[in-house]
Amino acid sequence: MVSTATLKTLCFTVGPLLVPKIITWYRTQKVKTLVAPAPVQPVPRPVISSLNILFICALIALISTLPYFSPENIFTITSSRLQTPNDVLFARLSLARGELTENDNTLRPKLASLDSRLLYLTYGPDVVTHCPFCISDEPFTYFYYALPSILFPHLLHTFALGLATSSTIAGTYGNRWRSLAAMASIILAISDCYLMGSYDWKANARAHRPEEYVYFYWRMRVFRGLCIAVADAFLAGLLWLSSTNRMFVIPPSAAERMETAMRVLENARGKLSAVGIVRNAVVRDEGLRRKTEAYWRTEGEITGQIMAEREVVEGVRNALDGRIQVVSLEAEATKYAEGIMGSGHMPQVGQNGRVPSP
Repeated sequence: MVSTATLKTLCFTVGPLLVPKIITWYRTQKVKTLVAPAPVQPVPRPVISSLNILFICALIALISTLPYFSPENIFTITSSRLQTPNDVLFARLSLARGELTENDNTLRPKLASLDSRLLYLTYGPDVVTHCPFCISDEPFTYFYYALPSILFPHLLHTFALGLATSSTIAGTYGNRWRSLAAMASIILAISDCYLMGSYDWKANARAHRPEEYVYFYWRMRVFRGLCIAVADAFLAGLLWLSSTNRMFVIPPSAAERMETAMRVLENARGKLSAVGIVRNAVVRDEGLRRKTEAYWRTEGEITGQIMAEREVVEGVRNALDGRIQVVSLEAEATKYAEGIMGSGHMPQVGQNGRVPSP
């Protein structure tokens, strides 16, 4: 694994360059959200499917880091040192298991030297046991044989990310993060291969006690699973934020805004046509016309009586004197009218009590 000194050097070198850019990017996204506000909505159904895929992928990655699913390490099972003779090592292994398996018999002659044991801790038991061309004099042959097994989890991860961000599953919500997901999976795969290939496989030769050994292969399994789970959680967070309009809101284009405005106008035109038809029917029918006239006559009389009451007169006087917030009352009346009409597109009242011009 990477040493602490290397990580500190990397943080102090790259941190001053990346942190300001990340802050600027976050502020830019925040400004876009404020400039083009969109109502927060529930998670769309396609995004729910993508989130389920990412959750399952992250869960599998986390489960794979458990010791139960890791290959056995004969040195931890037998509590042996790297310098323990081969016969003693496998005798202890036989006592610990009850019997030796076929893989143990195949592995036994390949752990005769200290270099092969160091490579065993670096690349794992499967590579050392089954590699037909690997020799300890050329340690990179172990890396070449282990490369497919290193890349296989990343290939599955890339497939899961591609499925979660596909237009078939997530629609436009996931398609906008497709490039980022592909880039993240490629970076994880390259980083994994770089760490495996650049690790000093002779580091354990300087350890004097078993507690000082670095079981690099088993650590990398845990590190790989955690990185994949974190990448899935990060992408799921981006999908959730963008699909619910909490962040990363993309303002609609001019064509979309025009289409929305035309749709609203068509709905209003249809309602006005329906009102005109009803009014014509009322006016042309003598009985309905009489009822309408009687209604408005009665309404005028009742309104006149109400306006003549003392409480109403005092209320009007208070309103004219500025004791009542007329603007707030008009805003409440506008909201009430919007709820009755059900259109949600009525004009808003400004601070001066007038309707703002378009």
